[in-house]
Amino acid sequence: MFDPDCYCIVVVGAQWGDEGKGKIVDVLAERADLVVRYQGGANAGHTVVQGENEFVLHQVPSGILHEGTRCIIGNGVVLDPETLLQEVDDLVARGIDVTGRLIVSDRAHLVLPYHKVLDTAIEKRQRIGTTGRGIGPAYEDKIGRRGVRAGDLRSLDRLRGFLIDRTAQVNLSLEVMGVEERVCADEHIELLERLAPRLIPMLADTGLLASQALEQGCRVLLEGAQGAQLDVDHGTYPFVTSSNTTAGGAAVGAGIGPTKIDAVLGVVKAYTTRVGNGPLPTEANDRDSAALRELGDEFGATTGRPRRCGWFDAVVVRYAARVNGLTDLAVTKLDVLDTLPTIPLCVGYRIEGEIIEEMPSDAWALERVEPVHERLDGWQRPTTEARKMADLPPQARAYLDRIQDLIRVPISYVSVGTRRDQIIGVK
Repeated sequence: MFDPDCYCIVVVGAQWGDEGKGKIVDVLAERADLVVRYQGGANAGHTVVQGENEFVLHQVPSGILHEGTRCIIGNGVVLDPETLLQEVDDLVARGIDVTGRLIVSDRAHLVLPYHKVLDTAIEKRQRIGTTGRGIGPAYEDKIGRRGVRAGDLRSLDRLRGFLIDRTAQVNLSLEVMGVEERVCADEHIELLERLAPRLIPMLADTGLLASQALEQGCRVLLEGAQGAQLDVDHGTYPFVTSSNTTAGGAAVGAGIGPTKIDAVLGVVKAYTTRVGNGPLPTEANDRDSAALRELGDEFGATTGRPRRCGWFDAVVVRYAARVNGLTDLAVTKLDVLDTLPTIPLCVGYRIEGEIIEEMPSDAWALERVEPVHERLDGWQRPTTEARKMADLPPQARAYLDRIQDLIRVPISYVSVGTRRDQIIGVK
């Protein structure tokens, strides 16, 4: 059974993102000494509700809302420095003191304005469904060894020459793509000169800090963004993000050894959503999708885009359990299903007359599958006041039991509302 006092826990999304990781990290962070965000960038949006207050965090780890908890933005993140400081200012304005508590890896790569221009231009051609925040081009520059790391802000004189060359290369690429917009080296230099004095004091060797914390017996949470199906290697390629969202990326992105990890908690919704293009085998019909979207307030925390909605897909989550090595599950938004008389649950796929129980590796094949649904009785009673499993209607417990049986991973948390206290810890 999951122990929230484990020394090192990875929290990952086990669907297509937006599973409610922010709330689960917020719940666990009450016991944590250190929370590390290990991949992704400002394309993430983790929503945490505390009483009447709602916080949407894009780059700052969710643990920042707990006084005394230190937070790290790890080397695996691509950091938008301007929006990070805006996020910090917003937190301070709302009474959250981040002084000395928010630490940024000096190895984290920076998302610069030219990355966003490239992202928009590429998206018009490829139509993957990106957020336009420059994440993909920033990771591309990182792998191509032409990126700018946060630590480079300490040497702005050397960076100036690099930016002159790099913006010239970007403008050539834009010209080849037939894009009229151009980027300016001087504007990039002026931006970094303005931001550097605030960012440099936050920089550190965060992998060293995380390792030292674990050696000292501190409790460390590793917080991922997006979900397993958006992993660049294991997701529904090419409709994926540009980083490793699965638990294997946690050690790399945080700068610690994989043997330091004690548990991997996968977060899933009680149904399924996806933003952007790509396969969604259990996508509901227009009427049911609209109903789920309305009941679950399914609009992107970062973009505001309406999410595509469908039914729980055990094939997808079982696959995520395997590639992440999930030790436990947290099921969120169970309350969204409270009014439904029956609830479809996908247990397999039918393709060309054959029933399969494992995900095809080809996204185009996944587009052709037909979900095989079981239909479970709904409970048609509110669950938002439940605080232990015995408080849930029998049909809700049966639904969760069936999910647990299909995924073969124990459910340790069930969320029944947006507030921090609307959570069931399963014993």
